[in-house]
Amino acid sequence: MPPTTSTPGKRKRGEGQWKLGHREPLNPNERTKKDDDGLNVRARIENVYAKRGFDSIDPADLRGRMRWWGLYTQRRPGIDGGRTAVLEPEELDDRYFMLRVRIDGGALTTEQLRAIGEVSQDHARDTADVTDRQNIQYHWIQIEDMPAIWKKLEGLGLLTTEACGDTPRVILGSPVAGIAADEKIDPRPAIDAIIERHIGSPEFSNLPRKFKTAISWQQDVAHEVNDVSFVGVEHPEHGPGFDVWVGGGLSTNPKIAQRLGAWVPLDEVPDVWAGIISVFRDYGYRRLRHRARIKFLVADWGAAEFRRVLEEEYLGKKLVDGPAPATPERPIDHIGVHKQVDGRNYIGVAPPAGRVSGSTLVALAKAAEAAGSRRVRLTPQQKIVVLDVPDRNVKSLTAELAALGLQAEPSPWRRATMACTGIEFCKLAIVETKERAIRLVEELEDRLADVSPDVPISIHLNGCPNSCARTQVADIGLKGQIVTDANGNQVEGFQVHLGGGLGLDAGFGRKLRGLKVTSAELGDYVDRVVRRFIDQREDGERFAQWVTRAAEDDLK
Repeated sequence: MPPTTSTPGKRKRGEGQWKLGHREPLNPNERTKKDDDGLNVRARIENVYAKRGFDSIDPADLRGRMRWWGLYTQRRPGIDGGRTAVLEPEELDDRYFMLRVRIDGGALTTEQLRAIGEVSQDHARDTADVTDRQNIQYHWIQIEDMPAIWKKLEGLGLLTTEACGDTPRVILGSPVAGIAADEKIDPRPAIDAIIERHIGSPEFSNLPRKFKTAISWQQDVAHEVNDVSFVGVEHPEHGPGFDVWVGGGLSTNPKIAQRLGAWVPLDEVPDVWAGIISVFRDYGYRRLRHRARIKFLVADWGAAEFRRVLEEEYLGKKLVDGPAPATPERPIDHIGVHKQVDGRNYIGVAPPAGRVSGSTLVALAKAAEAAGSRRVRLTPQQKIVVLDVPDRNVKSLTAELAALGLQAEPSPWRRATMACTGIEFCKLAIVETKERAIRLVEELEDRLADVSPDVPISIHLNGCPNSCARTQVADIGLKGQIVTDANGNQVEGFQVHLGGGLGLDAGFGRKLRGLKVTSAELGDYVDRVVRRFIDQREDGERFAQWVTRAAEDDLK
């Protein structure tokens, strides 16, 4: 029996679901994908656009298919945030690109890291940001340079394939996979199998929209807000495996993922993943772009119906029922010096709001190698982890990393602050975020030097409502918008969300009517609300718990 999303008594309206026969392209994005698979643009970039320059690029490729290879045009300088929503795409486009390098599981060799840094130095004006999807993002990329960039990156096994677009995006994985002392299964073989079998394949290169995956034994990959997640859990009869979650996501319609109640062994993770993404491809909503994520399908069907369709139509078997994983008492970010299962150490460091540079990455690779390491990992919290450091080299490497601005003992504010790209480069952004986050951290380190919460208070800044920096699940989430200051001027500012979180506090922040802060007042506001929390908190109370009971006046 096919699933239904209609309300009893009402005539069902087609939602562009392929499996139900709704194959006609129903919005401009679907028409573009029907005309040509996004993967095919690679040949045009190398053979035409790189030789003839920016002006030769077909608009459908420029603002659509090039994303399948990690390329977005960046924002033209000088366009203020108040004009973001009113200008046409060609008015916002610069002649340069953001390029996203997908780093599945955040795993890099130091040789790969050095190459990433050298590409930045040679082609991207030394820009490089660590994202909360474990990617590296460049800016100022010229189309003429792409063949040389691909040659260097792909020669070392690095990809930009499907780093963007309506595709299976980078797979989040634990930065300590394979080395954590408490890990029962290293999930890396499953991640590798998915990449080898499916990334760059036309099988999943035309999804209704993007598809985000997380696979980890630990709960360190924001599994509650991914399209699909496999979370480590021990079955009482079958042993270690993975609990399956589907339908999470943020942006303007945030939803926490639902458990399917199914336990999957490691060797079956790639097949179950392929089944779930196939359900999305075939049943996902393609009529309206804003409803084209899997979270809407899961919300309409429910977890039980989704699991039934998955088992009956795609897997051809029942999945094993399984328990839910225990929730950690604290967020896991891997900052600091920690023992590996083999007796060596990993060192987690915090670049400010994920901002680094090509020169920093080259220096980091050199320092890691001098300390005996050949492996580095990026984290879903915009941080960096150096693996395999012998005891004798921990102190010297930590000092050398700190000299690069990569602190292993950061303040609570540097440790827990993230920011999206913002108006500096992003065409969707309304306000500046990266530099504002860096300045905010410095300000809080000074103003709140006397305050040291036992659990860092997360602060996430986003330049628009799309929540690329996960604002809705931060203790203090800041969504960029134009606001009115005390003098009646329209200025950059933020709508404030308070008390969001993952893990024990999984849920979305409290949004108070009219609670908006100008960018200039941000330090004053955070100082004020943090001090009220410290004054009013009960023993062991977390910030999110306090927010749920605090008086509105204390949150302003």
